[in-house]
Amino acid sequence: QVQLVESGGGLVQAGGSLRLTCAAAGTIFSISTMGWYRQAPGKQRELVAAIASGGSTNYLDSVKGRFTISRDNAKNTVWLQMNSLKPEDTAVYYCNAYSSRPYYNYWGQGTQVTVSS
Repeated sequence: QVQLVESGGGLVQAGGSLRLTCAAAGTIFSISTMGWYRQAPGKQRELVAAIASGGSTNYLDSVKGRFTISRDNAKNTVWLQMNSLKPEDTAVYYCNAYSSRPYYNYWGQGTQVTVSS
């Protein structure tokens, strides 16, 4: 059974920082592409940042230069460091683990991030 457990969300003022953590259990973490997605009320879920098993990363344009995704395969953990937060970053943030071979696609329960103006 795969489990992804997120933590680190909360309420922060605009310009502040938060660090999200996703701890993975029950999966072959090292071969997974790990991603952080977010979903704001009334909007579709969107990919914020992803990091492949080899370490390559990609980011949503609106977070480039402010957010950093990283991983530690030995600890089965992925982080999202969020700096210079803006009210429009307010959303529920979800951790995702994906692999095409073997195929799997798992989600965490989500953690709320609220940025006040």
